[in-house]
Amino acid sequence: MLSIAVPAIALVWFFSQRAQGGQRAYSSGPLSYSHAVFAKQCGLCHVQQAGAFFRPVADKACLSCHDAPGHHENQRFTPACTSCHVEHKGAMRLSATADVNCTQCHADLHTKSGAPKYEVSISNFGGKHPEFRAVRDHAGDPGHIKLNHYVHMQLNLIGPNQRRVQMTCDDCHRPEGAADSAPYPGSAAQVQYAAAPQKDGAQPQRSEGNARAYMAPPEFANHCAGCHLLTFDKRFGEEQVPHDSPAVVRKFLAERFGGYIAAHPASVREVEEFDRELPERPNSLKIARDASEWVGFRVEDAEWLLYRKTCKQCHTLGVPAGSLPEVVKAQITRRWLAHGEFDHYPHRAVACGSCHLKAINSRETTDVLIAGIASCRDCHREDGPAREAAEGRCFECHQYHDWTKAQRTKGTYTIPELRGAATSWLSTR
Repeated sequence: MLSIAVPAIALVWFFSQRAQGGQRAYSSGPLSYSHAVFAKQCGLCHVQQAGAFFRPVADKACLSCHDAPGHHENQRFTPACTSCHVEHKGAMRLSATADVNCTQCHADLHTKSGAPKYEVSISNFGGKHPEFRAVRDHAGDPGHIKLNHYVHMQLNLIGPNQRRVQMTCDDCHRPEGAADSAPYPGSAAQVQYAAAPQKDGAQPQRSEGNARAYMAPPEFANHCAGCHLLTFDKRFGEEQVPHDSPAVVRKFLAERFGGYIAAHPASVREVEEFDRELPERPNSLKIARDASEWVGFRVEDAEWLLYRKTCKQCHTLGVPAGSLPEVVKAQITRRWLAHGEFDHYPHRAVACGSCHLKAINSRETTDVLIAGIASCRDCHREDGPAREAAEGRCFECHQYHDWTKAQRTKGTYTIPELRGAATSWLSTR
C-alpha cells in the first residue's frame, strides 16, 4: 500500500503545482540572494521545452541583465557564465567561484599571440602566488613628498599650541569621506581655502569605488597645517601663506605687505635688523626708497624664509623658472595593488602596524610600506571557513570581469513578471 500511496501522493502534488503555475517541482535548490526575487520564474534563465525546464543556461540569459566584458583581449578561450557562476546553492555570492576556474589558465598561462603580460604560473594563494609586485620589484615610492614616518611616530612631539602629542596612523591616513575631522588641521581659513574649487573650477579628484576601501591622500590644510606653520613675517603674527603654487604665494605676499605699508607708511624708513637665528640668510642692508620697493624687499625676504627653511622640508624644489622655484608635483599613490581588490573597512579591527610592518621605523621617503603577501596569508587561506580562516580563494582579491567597461543594459521585466504574479510575458516568448 505504501508503494502505491507514496508515488500517488507525489503525482498529486506535482500536478497540483502545475495547475497553480508553481515551478518548485523543477528546482535544484534555493537561488542566491541576488536572484532570489525570481525564484518562481525558472523560464527567465532556463529554456523550457515540452513543458519541462532544461538544466543548461545560455550566456544570453545572463547577458540580458549583466553585460559583462571579457577578461583580456588576448585570452585563449572564454568560459561560459555557468561554468564559474553556479546557481541553486543557496545564499551565496555568485562571484565565489572555485580556484580551478582561474587556475585552468593561470597555472600555465598562454595567450593567443605574444608573451603574457602577467605571471604565468599561479595555482593557489598559500604557496604558489608571487609576492605583490609593488613590494617585490623594489621600485620605491614614486611620490615626491619628503616624509619620515619614524620621526612622526615618536613620543612627545610638539604639536599645535606648543602642546605635546603622540601621533597615530589614523591621524593622517583615513578613508575618503571620514565623518570625524583630523586632529591637526590648520586654521579655518586654510581648510576653507583647500576645500574651495581650484583655479580651473574643478574640485580635487577623489578615489573611485567604495569610499571606505582606500585611504585618501593626506592634505596639508586638513592633516599637517596644525603643526607645520607657513608663517612668513612677524608683523602678521601666526598668519600663514596659502599652501599653493609659488605664483599664488607671491601674489598673496605682495597683497599683504602692500596693505601693511599703506596702513603704516612710516615703516618705509625702518632699517631691517639682521636675524642672528637665521645665519644663512643674506646679510645685505636693504633701504627702501618708496613703498613699492619696500614691498619688493619684504616679499623677497619672506620667500627666502619659506623656500629655504619651510617648503623644502616636505617638497622637492626644482630648477627655478625665472625668479620662482618649481615645486615638483606630489604624486601620492592612491592604490598600490593595481590588479587586486582590497578594502580597508573589513580590516578595521586590525592595528595598522600588524600589516604595515615597516611603517613605524621607516626613515626614507622612497620606502614602499604596503603589507606583503606574508601578512595576508596569516589570515587568508584557500581552505577558508573549513579551517577557521578568512577566505583565500582567487575571487576574494581578483575579478574576472572589468566592470568599468560593462555595457549599459536596459530593464525589460515588470515586478509582477519577476515575482511570478503575471505570466503574460512568459507566454509570449
